[in-house]
Amino acid sequence: MTSQAETPLVSIVIPFYNCEFVDQAVASALSQTYSPIEVIVVDDGSTKHQERLAPYMRRIHYLGKANGGTASALNHGIRMASGEYIAWLSSDDRFYPHKIARQVAYMKQHQALISCTDFDLIGAHNELLKSSLAVKFPSVKEFVRAMFTFCPINGCTIMMHRSLPLRLGPFNEGLTCTQDYEYWLRVFIAGIDFHFFNETLTAYRWHEAMGSRQRKDTVDAEFNFVRDQYAPYLNKMLERI
Repeated sequence: MTSQAETPLVSIVIPFYNCEFVDQAVASALSQTYSPIEVIVVDDGSTKHQERLAPYMRRIHYLGKANGGTASALNHGIRMASGEYIAWLSSDDRFYPHKIARQVAYMKQHQALISCTDFDLIGAHNELLKSSLAVKFPSVKEFVRAMFTFCPINGCTIMMHRSLPLRLGPFNEGLTCTQDYEYWLRVFIAGIDFHFFNETLTAYRWHEAMGSRQRKDTVDAEFNFVRDQYAPYLNKMLERI
């Protein structure tokens, strides 16, 4: 018999707002080879596509809230999560079946508080566009340096220990597009090891309706604002590495 310490509960938080792919995301979460999991779908004030969740309602925790953006949906899901580990899955992406099992094993082996992984790029019809897309860095210093120019961490490859949001606080709800980038910077500045687990465990979907395409100008402006805010801390960190 395996103990709870050997197989800790994992919470998968899926923010959802008017996304036609949400059923595929939920199905991929529920199809994990790992147990136990809980799947928390946070409906951020959607006005369409909720019917796609009907087949899964008995197997998920469905939380409704007024529209407030991805950061607020993530925060609400994390507050309600019971798992020792928390994973984030966007409603248009998919986890591969062994995602949670492989990443939990890595997290426990390395006593990691947070890790990210490699991922594939897929299209609207699940066609593979590019495999193993994550940028690999030769050193932690190069990893941190990259944060000045782009965010090399795909949020849907993340797994974190539940103690991390208690330590660092919630995602910044004032940021509409770059709440993940700002959070990863806080992880670095807090001196927490950010692990890269070099396995491809998530399918990241590129499609016409995705926010990063629809709101590119906002993404760029927010990125520059956050980078400039944290640049002095990152520079001090780079001096110490």
